[in-house]
Amino acid sequence: MKLTVGTRGSRLSLTQTDIIIQKLKEKNPQLEIEIKIIKTTGDQLTHEPLISIKEKGIFEKEIDQAVFRGDVDFAVHSMKDLPIIQPLKTIIAAVPEREAPYDALVSRDGLKLKDLPDKTLVGTGSPRRIAQLHRLRPDLKVESIRGNVDTRVRKVKQGLYDAIILAEAGLQRLKLQDCITERLSLEDFTPASGQGALAVVAREGNKKVIEILKWVNHQPSMASVLAERAFIRKIGGGCKVPLGAIAQVQNTVLTLHASVLSPDGKTKIQTAKVGDPASAEKLGFEAAQEILKIGAADLIQLWRNLYENG
Repeated sequence: MKLTVGTRGSRLSLTQTDIIIQKLKEKNPQLEIEIKIIKTTGDQLTHEPLISIKEKGIFEKEIDQAVFRGDVDFAVHSMKDLPIIQPLKTIIAAVPEREAPYDALVSRDGLKLKDLPDKTLVGTGSPRRIAQLHRLRPDLKVESIRGNVDTRVRKVKQGLYDAIILAEAGLQRLKLQDCITERLSLEDFTPASGQGALAVVAREGNKKVIEILKWVNHQPSMASVLAERAFIRKIGGGCKVPLGAIAQVQNTVLTLHASVLSPDGKTKIQTAKVGDPASAEKLGFEAAQEILKIGAADLIQLWRNLYENG
């Protein structure tokens, strides 16, 4: 059988796609998979700060449209790039075993976050990481950074930034883990929903393809991601609101820790819930209801006002 997979053309996207291809071929060596590179809106808007782009799904929309039309059979995405509500009748068919969900610091002089001098220039395009940095190190200078993972690392080596914060999983997949100065804690840098996980997306109802893709599904990782995405969906957040959510399954118990910060990082509201992996979305909804009751709604409105007026 021959399948076609759609993906972005970045080195990380191609590496992640190859991971899925190899996993599928381990299950069925006779399977043929062709890669089709699709340019997305995010690939075209290379100079605009991510925070200023109003459109949603800029790194996956065109690819999922190709899945929906049947131009490709499935797609591979970084889970954290996916909109919380899947459009165009596409579904997440599989989530392979999740890699490290942590944020990582890459600093030019090999200094840890607590040791960076005042006014050190740190690059990140994430509102969540900006707020977390403001909370821990308000003396640092934080500026937006664009580019693929390897491009951002190169900018540090060139001296354009003193340090950057990236997802550890991306660095690992690109064999750039030696660049990591420090793994940042899940408590201080609660990651974006789905960070470290991959999403294998197919057209809803395409049963034959979905059954094949399920070969690579890792149920504890799927449960964790479902809980995190349900939390974000219920709370009404998105990539421009600094929400952190990390769920993990240990000994058949699912734990979800989530947080939201004010723009200046001074206010942090968080919650933790424990439940059954089989009821992952229910756990996510409950965590969202709880955090909204204790003040998260006001913080989220602050962020919406900031970007609507910005």
